[in-house]
Amino acid sequence: MKKKYALVGTGGRGVHMYAKPIVERYKDNAELVAMCDINPKRLKLANKEIKRHIPTYTNFHKMLKEVKFDTLIVATKDSTHHEFIIKALETGHDAITEKPMTTDDKKCRAILKAEKKSKKKLIVTFNYRYAPYTTRVKEFLHKDIIGDIISVDFQWYLDTSHGADYFRRWHRRKENSGGLLVHKATHHFDMLNWYLEDEPEEVFARGALRFYGHARKEMGVRCLTCKYKKTCKFYFDIEKAELNKKFYREAEGEDKYYRDRCVWSKEIDIEDTMAVSVRYKKGTFLSYTLNAFLPYEGWRMALNGKKGRLEAEEFHSFPTGIPDVQTIKIYPLFKKPEIIKVPKATGGHGGGDTRLLDMLFKQGIPDPLGHQAGSRGGAMSILIGVAGNKSIATGKPIKIKDLLK
Repeated sequence: MKKKYALVGTGGRGVHMYAKPIVERYKDNAELVAMCDINPKRLKLANKEIKRHIPTYTNFHKMLKEVKFDTLIVATKDSTHHEFIIKALETGHDAITEKPMTTDDKKCRAILKAEKKSKKKLIVTFNYRYAPYTTRVKEFLHKDIIGDIISVDFQWYLDTSHGADYFRRWHRRKENSGGLLVHKATHHFDMLNWYLEDEPEEVFARGALRFYGHARKEMGVRCLTCKYKKTCKFYFDIEKAELNKKFYREAEGEDKYYRDRCVWSKEIDIEDTMAVSVRYKKGTFLSYTLNAFLPYEGWRMALNGKKGRLEAEEFHSFPTGIPDVQTIKIYPLFKKPEIIKVPKATGGHGGGDTRLLDMLFKQGIPDPLGHQAGSRGGAMSILIGVAGNKSIATGKPIKIKDLLK
């Protein structure tokens, strides 16, 4: 029997990650029965994009009353995830949410409480777990190749294309996204939590807005109307890409959401430079950095264990191009090092999106490595970022257990 799904949030991610695949690739197993968004124009565009006539709602509560479905998919603004997740659970539905699960500890506690009370299930979509490359790293760790992990060095780089985009959109306000330590780094912290099979215990962090957000004379409210567009390296043409033009530029009149705001605006209050130190329950130390203004994009990780060291890296953009083959380097103690070559996968998030969707919408797929994440995984990944935000604000280390009380 097909499972029935409703979607709330029909922006680019909601439509192309969930709605379109359900009605095309997974139509034998799944059925999309309703879509909800506060923007009626975007709802019409969603149906046009997926070439269907799915019932649409601008009132979420009305959809809950009128439509019968099994699972709600949440792809709204981060700060509103908890509202839809909790209401879905309370009304007897399972839920699937985009990462991050939510944006602060209070909302996190409310979600965990609602799931426990309802006895329904919440899944958090961490697509980086599913990428073939990161899965290969997990397989080596699962075989205890480097032994108990003592420390981890982890650097994430965002370039001036992708990184700058967070300072144009709603993510630029911490009240909307929790900042990059929550919105973006939830991916990274979850991947490491999954690798370590452990949970964080204490977090200390430093962060600042050092590159973007410095109000200058040569600035405007948005790129579309800015008189400096010809000289600004960060000019973003919202009408260039068809998706941005249709789903955002032409839908502005409905909700006043402008996707091309100035990256130098005074209202930006998230950090672009962050350093985080984490102690895990089993004793592992993590040293993590995130910078959002670099000339290339990707990440590097080194896991230092009692039997040796494993190094992994992945690049999404690089001035000299991206190689077709990735490597995992293993340096055993007192033995010769080994370099494993992994062909670069195609598709969104390093090939992770398709594999994640298969596990969501197909039945009977085995999960020996624990790819699919539930509410506990969602909580542990965001709480590192939440603790990091609190540590930046107070200058003090934050214990994760205090955020769960």
